[in-house]
Amino acid sequence: MYKKPYGRFSRSTPSRFGGPNRGRRQGFSSRSSFSDFSKYINKNPEALVEEIYTPQTKITELNINERLKNNILQKGYKDLTPIQDKTIPLIIDGKDIIGIANTGTGKTGAFLIPMINKTYSDINQKVLIIAPTRELAQQINTEFRSFASGMNLFSTLCIGGTSMFSQRKDLNRVHNFLICTPGRVKDLAQRGWVNLSLYNNIVIDEVDRMFDMGFQKDISLILGLLPKTRQALFFSATVSNDIEILINKYLVSPIKISINEKKSATHIMQDIIRTSSPSEKMTVLHDMLIKPEFSKVLIFIKTKWSLNEIEKELKDRGFLVTSIHGNKTQVARQKSLAHFRENRTKILLATDVAARGLDIDNVSHVINFDRPATYDDYIHRIGRTGRGNKKGIALTFVN
Repeated sequence: MYKKPYGRFSRSTPSRFGGPNRGRRQGFSSRSSFSDFSKYINKNPEALVEEIYTPQTKITELNINERLKNNILQKGYKDLTPIQDKTIPLIIDGKDIIGIANTGTGKTGAFLIPMINKTYSDINQKVLIIAPTRELAQQINTEFRSFASGMNLFSTLCIGGTSMFSQRKDLNRVHNFLICTPGRVKDLAQRGWVNLSLYNNIVIDEVDRMFDMGFQKDISLILGLLPKTRQALFFSATVSNDIEILINKYLVSPIKISINEKKSATHIMQDIIRTSSPSEKMTVLHDMLIKPEFSKVLIFIKTKWSLNEIEKELKDRGFLVTSIHGNKTQVARQKSLAHFRENRTKILLATDVAARGLDIDNVSHVINFDRPATYDDYIHRIGRTGRGNKKGIALTFVN
């Protein structure tokens, strides 16, 4: 277990979290449905490392356009990840796919590479990609532009928090890919500003998170507006009964590809930090953040209200910190992410919804200041560190 460092800052800094009543009001003592502390602990992650995966297909052997192949290699790809190796050939063959894998396993490339190749080969192909959050949709759009560089293919990004009228103009421009969040594309379709019957390929990323966020009806409505003849790709970390119902209704003889769930946590040292009160919790967090090894830290907090309080407390203590949550404008969220990505600040506070699917390099630590509600949430949180075979550390506060 992490040993609390009683340095010169341990008791000297006044805390705004000192009173027990105040701590309860902020929800620090709320019980989580996920209460098995042992699942937060893995002090020897190397023991879980499996044999190095050897792809069945090399990038140079993929049955895709040479320009696309060169773009992949120029991005620094040396080998396909397991989810890419197992799904790309099937997608190229026109199969409906259910890809079960955690974030950080290369899912974006798994669907973008074959879909870019398909649209390049046939100008009548149009692709609709739906992601649960604005940030993830923007990341997919950025990856698309990188993979499709010089191929005369175009994307339109339609997400909440930005002008719907400017997006209407974008939709009138030639585009092969529409990358969006579910609520925004549903609104655009209901206004008659986008004709979803023109999109004969559908990709839904992080289906499980869509359902967690209450987008079941939106997804069903969108799928119902697509042409009956289409190729469908669903990617998810887990597949619940509700998702199975959706799959059975809208996919044709889908092939299920499942990647080992432990894969994303292979390089992450995980441990718990026991504290007895909100004030001690903040003190321990302070003492960790002043250590040089905490070089790029993502801190998860349960509610937007608590996040704002903690952000102010850390700033009062002299830390340079930024944050993302649902109440921030899209411009503010992007600014915060840019500062964190570019190392202008080393601490990013986030709620689960806002940080879902974020791909940020070199996060040294994930700290669960508030415990996750479910084990799936835990896996998604800690997957922000230890990416790309790098080592990471995940620490979870428990009472």
